[in-house]
Amino acid sequence: MSKIDKKTKETSLVEELANANKEIISQGEEKADLAAELATANKEIVYQNEEKADRAAELAIANKELVHQNEEKADRAAELVIANKELVHQNEEKADRAAELVIANKELVHQNEEKADRAAE
Repeated sequence: MSKIDKKTKETSLVEELANANKEIISQGEEKADLAAELATANKEIVYQNEEKADRAAELAIANKELVHQNEEKADRAAELVIANKELVHQNEEKADRAAELVIANKELVHQNEEKADRAAE
């Protein structure tokens, strides 16, 4: 093999190595870019997870408050049922008393009529 052929072959190999090195460098840069994108995406996911955790905590507190309010409403409803029963009882007593007063009034009217009849005699 002549010196020129060797030189050409060496030049060709050097160019191939240079191209391979450029490709490796390019791939390394792409990997670095992808790694940076993944790091940014991971930070965003971490932030979103923190936001979700905060919202979940807020919802848990709100749920506890709603449970408490429902318990208070149930207690108040029970109180109102008792009060309603008491009012029904009082109304029944008033109706009985009214009936008694009607009878007493009729008796007084009858007595007054008898007095008037005796006075007329």
